[in-house]
Amino acid sequence: MTVSETKTAKQRRADGDTPLVELKDICVSFGGIHAVDHVSVDLHPGEVVGLLGHNGAGKSTLIKVLSGAYQMDSGEIRVNGDKAVITNPRDARTYNVETIYQTLALADNLDAASNLFLGRELTTPLGLVDDSAMEAECRKIMGGLNPNFRKFSEPVSALSGGQRQSVAIARAVYFNAKILIMDEPTAALGPQETQMVAELIQKLKAQGIGIFLIDHDVHAVMELCDRASVMKNGQLVGTVNIDDVTDDDLLSMIILGKNPSQAAA
Repeated sequence: MTVSETKTAKQRRADGDTPLVELKDICVSFGGIHAVDHVSVDLHPGEVVGLLGHNGAGKSTLIKVLSGAYQMDSGEIRVNGDKAVITNPRDARTYNVETIYQTLALADNLDAASNLFLGRELTTPLGLVDDSAMEAECRKIMGGLNPNFRKFSEPVSALSGGQRQSVAIARAVYFNAKILIMDEPTAALGPQETQMVAELIQKLKAQGIGIFLIDHDVHAVMELCDRASVMKNGQLVGTVNIDDVTDDDLLSMIILGKNPSQAAA
């Protein structure tokens, strides 16, 4: 049963349901500089939360605590209401957290199936890599995510940006990602490719996957996200529902550090 068949992420928040993941009062310092200063954000199943801010705002540092790339000085991570201990990317995967970096971390000389199972290859009873089984699994999952994907035998270097995103997303979903971190997924993509990624994100939401989307592009966040958390100088300016704000509101939060609800008050 999908999230769309039960409750939406907005309904879950309104009903006070336990979030999929909570980053609570997170602090991270480097050389005495507070890169993240007592920041709290959360994410519900089937929801996309955009993390916005200038370079150095702290959004990437915050989310790297969840991915296991950075260690927090203080604070707490909770997954499905339970305290989570994440000290490295392997720990993060045990909590079904996967990261899709802007560079995508794909092996350009390998095809989609080989990238999908890179480091976790399927093997025959004799211990040999089972290319046929991997391609069959790749076709199955890509059929659900991107039915127009056809270039299974070509190296991923020959794929478009949107198709490469499809492969990276398929890899995360195949290995049971429930919390997905996406780093500027539409950067440098044209309108058609951006629409492809937007459709992929909608399919992930329908499966109950929660997504943190790190971006500088206000328009992308307005189009793809349900909520936006804006950071400035390591602190959280605020978290807003996308339906309740305009592009200008988000820009004001980024540039001036003003939450629209505070300004209205």
